[in-house]
Amino acid sequence: MEADSKPKRPTKTATKKAVLAYVEAINAHDVEAAVAAWAVGGVEHLHGQRDIVAPDGTRQFLDELFGAFPDARFTIDRLTVDADRATLQMTLRGTFAGPGAWAGFEPNGARVEVPLVDVILVAEDGLILQLDAYVDGMTIGRQLGVLPPQDSATEQRLAKVANVRTRAAEKLVGTDFGQIAEGVWRLQGQPARCNVYFVADGDGVLMFDAGARTMTRAVASAAAQLGGLTRIVLGHGHTDHRGTAPAFDVPILCHPDEVVDAEGSGGWRYWEPGLKSLGFPHARLQLLLHEKAWDGGPVKISGTVEEGDDVAGFRVVHIPGHAPGQIALFRESDRLALSSDCFYTLNIWGRDCEPALPLHPYNFDTEQARASIRKLAALEPAAVWPGHALPVTGGDVRQRLERAAGA
Repeated sequence: MEADSKPKRPTKTATKKAVLAYVEAINAHDVEAAVAAWAVGGVEHLHGQRDIVAPDGTRQFLDELFGAFPDARFTIDRLTVDADRATLQMTLRGTFAGPGAWAGFEPNGARVEVPLVDVILVAEDGLILQLDAYVDGMTIGRQLGVLPPQDSATEQRLAKVANVRTRAAEKLVGTDFGQIAEGVWRLQGQPARCNVYFVADGDGVLMFDAGARTMTRAVASAAAQLGGLTRIVLGHGHTDHRGTAPAFDVPILCHPDEVVDAEGSGGWRYWEPGLKSLGFPHARLQLLLHEKAWDGGPVKISGTVEEGDDVAGFRVVHIPGHAPGQIALFRESDRLALSSDCFYTLNIWGRDCEPALPLHPYNFDTEQARASIRKLAALEPAAVWPGHALPVTGGDVRQRLERAAGA
């Protein structure tokens, strides 16, 4: 019979004994006894602050704590033990008398009384393997005098300053969010009025195109309001359409022909070097925007979609040209198309314009881009929402697209 290789766990009694002994050592300010309670390499995760690795890190941390709060003491308000894990609800009391500093602040004599929760994992030998500490940082800051008192005039002034900064950032990014069709929402942001689309997908929404990096907070906010992101589908992998994607821990999909650019240069491998034909000042400005505003960097593609695939009730339509693996999403029920950069409705100056071919310096194959606009027009969509600026709607959508293609 093979020996049981599964690690053994201590009994509840042993776990409780080890935890109580550790707290007792700390309250006695016996640093070496507290350090001895840890397994070598054990980690204390002081959430929101730092990770502390035993034994040296533990010794340094406790020396700092007792140097800043010489009368520090932890009172156990509630202890719950489950085999090798104990949860302690405690209150830390002490005086910031020094002589040591704390988190860069000099001692000022402030009294602290702060609730905290420790979750401690104990090994079979009774040594601590891991400690997750959750401390009310706002309360500590207020009691130490480094944050204003709750509901005070100073706190209210700080809130007003923060709100002004938030509104200024929103104005700069220029986000515009709203529903455009059943189960479909658009978020538009600056620079270049990038459009991001959200499509109902189970209990949440998928994102079609990921816009500019500057839109990341706005995307997170919009997605949260709609139930959260389930996945990201890139219309193509250019820098101004993958921008927010690296910030979200969800699957990212694109067409097979677009993987190399989504995971790589974001289009630079075939764009005109320096975008020189855009002329001055446009070339210089757009180079700056790619670096500073649009691109969030390469993404990891977890799957692909191809012509005819179903994506949350939309059919994938391959529309190469601007990018080799560019796709649109088309819904038969209401003839709605989300077209990424199949065409533009803003010009080089950022002004609204009739549907037009994407700028040649950015195209993989401009003639192929013309054919893709015709392919999209042949679907006879009722409304087409592009990767930037305004949609194309009304009774003459097909004709306007065909004119853009030069038909």
